[in-house]
Amino acid sequence: MRVLTSGESHGPFLSFILEGLPAGLRVDVNFVNRELSRRQRGYGRGERMNIESDSVEFVGGLRRGVTLGSPLCGLIRNADHENWKAVMAPHPTGESAENSRATNRELYTPRPGHADLAGSVKYGFVDARNVLERASARETAARVAAGAVCKLLLAEFGIRVYSHVIGIGKVSAGISSEQALACYDAIEESPVRCGDPSAAAEMIKEIETARSEGDSVGGVFEIIATGVPAGLGSYVHFDRRLDAAVAGSVMSVPGVKGVEFGAGFRAASMRGSEVHDEIEPSDTDPRGYRRLSNNAGGIEGGVSNGEPIVVRVAMKPIPTLRKPLRTIDVLTRTSVVAGYERSDVCAVPAASVVCEAMVALELAKALVEKYGGDSIDEMKAHMQCWQVRLPFSREV
Repeated sequence: MRVLTSGESHGPFLSFILEGLPAGLRVDVNFVNRELSRRQRGYGRGERMNIESDSVEFVGGLRRGVTLGSPLCGLIRNADHENWKAVMAPHPTGESAENSRATNRELYTPRPGHADLAGSVKYGFVDARNVLERASARETAARVAAGAVCKLLLAEFGIRVYSHVIGIGKVSAGISSEQALACYDAIEESPVRCGDPSAAAEMIKEIETARSEGDSVGGVFEIIATGVPAGLGSYVHFDRRLDAAVAGSVMSVPGVKGVEFGAGFRAASMRGSEVHDEIEPSDTDPRGYRRLSNNAGGIEGGVSNGEPIVVRVAMKPIPTLRKPLRTIDVLTRTSVVAGYERSDVCAVPAASVVCEAMVALELAKALVEKYGGDSIDEMKAHMQCWQVRLPFSREV
């Protein structure tokens, strides 16, 4: 199972192809569109969100709302493209080079912290517009749509993926994973996706302070996946470890600079007897045993262990600033200030939704690999058979 996205920030549309979905999955387009709407919300978003009203149009792999087993293709149109037709024209316009630079909004002052300069060096561009249009986080709308379909697949097997913000700037929320799940409706209503009301108010102040100073602010959020069965991933091959796959996908989201599972970096300062999750027999758990803690974050040895998967993610501040940093002009090689592109002050709440999609994608991949099958019914039959054969199940 894999996903491929295409399109530029101000191009006609974004697209994705999701390959490897089983046949027979009912795809609720309204659910997918709600996920796209969740990505657009969040305190600190920029003016672009007032222009776009993202919705998906499926153009392949779906018939009467049900997957066919063939690659699923979806489009998300960019409403702002109307204002950028000349800039993003796919074919030569015949204009002179001088007029073209003004019309095409070419960028010769790369922004520190963005892919502008590194991408230009890699591909041999002078105009960083060629880089920033694809490196833009706008691309993640396509990932959220694909991830929403993966969520629908996971739901067929009782798996759900959630997120909540636990820090913005210097403000931290005192809320655990369990508490977040208990008040999740409030988190969905929060403008910063935080379940701690007092911390949420301080987060909003932190964003407003950064805005007033022409700056930006990052933060930390948590992804929680419940209902994940034991046995997804692998300890046999390093490139099939579930934590490695999830971490890699989450790190691919623009702005993400750190990922940890369970106790994460905190575990480095703890004793082994404090970190590792003890196991005891249980008459109430259908597995016949239970864990006394979840410091492993639901993954041991690269394999899901049946506990909720808990991933904590650190996002840096947005690199586009109204009070720009120093850079160079690549044409004149002189010192200047960086160019400004319309941007967010804080995208942490939105990034949490994007990372939900990435975790859902990796769990869906692992689920398809574990249970196989060309259809949903076949996958469910394989899962039921595997559960019966669990060494600790009550059927043995």
